[in-house]
Amino acid sequence: MLCRMKDKSGFEEEWHLIEISLFTGEAFFTMLWLLIRGIIWIQQRKIAWKREAFLLLMYINLAVLIRFVFYPFFTVNGRVQPLLINMSSIRPLWVNLIPLVNILEYDVKREAAINIIGNISLFIPTGVIMPILYKRLDRFWKVLLACAGLSFVIEMIQLLFPGSVTDIDDLILNTAGAAIGYGMYMLVCRVRGKA
Repeated sequence: MLCRMKDKSGFEEEWHLIEISLFTGEAFFTMLWLLIRGIIWIQQRKIAWKREAFLLLMYINLAVLIRFVFYPFFTVNGRVQPLLINMSSIRPLWVNLIPLVNILEYDVKREAAINIIGNISLFIPTGVIMPILYKRLDRFWKVLLACAGLSFVIEMIQLLFPGSVTDIDDLILNTAGAAIGYGMYMLVCRVRGKA
């Protein structure tokens, strides 16, 4: 699809865009997930159903992340707008490496609050699920590093999308959400250990 858009300076430029609906994106993610799980089942020659139940939680977590990170937050006539990928260029690269700059620039405090709360809460489940699924993530710093890595990958993927900003604030807030999630996980572990 060809699309004419104005850049920040007001000049029109032609972009070659690919539109991916939410259904198509989630269907692709589901097929990729099932393919990977199927290969693992074949290699292991068994299915560990308890582990697959926990992995289903991670699948749901990642599907929700895909929805809210890559697709517009708003809906039009009740429909989620498609993901737009610019195939002609990924420039200009909109990257913010200075903490708090974008958060402090919001004109409306409600929008800033939605951004902060949204970025934190999206990664709370990840901070809970990671140590359950991966026994090697048995320390706070390991979980934070893994979740920060996931957030970093998401931020790098966003470079492909017109209008998206790769932002250090998102990385910080996502990691803070993972820390809260891990804290909740540890609290439940301690309560269960005392019961």
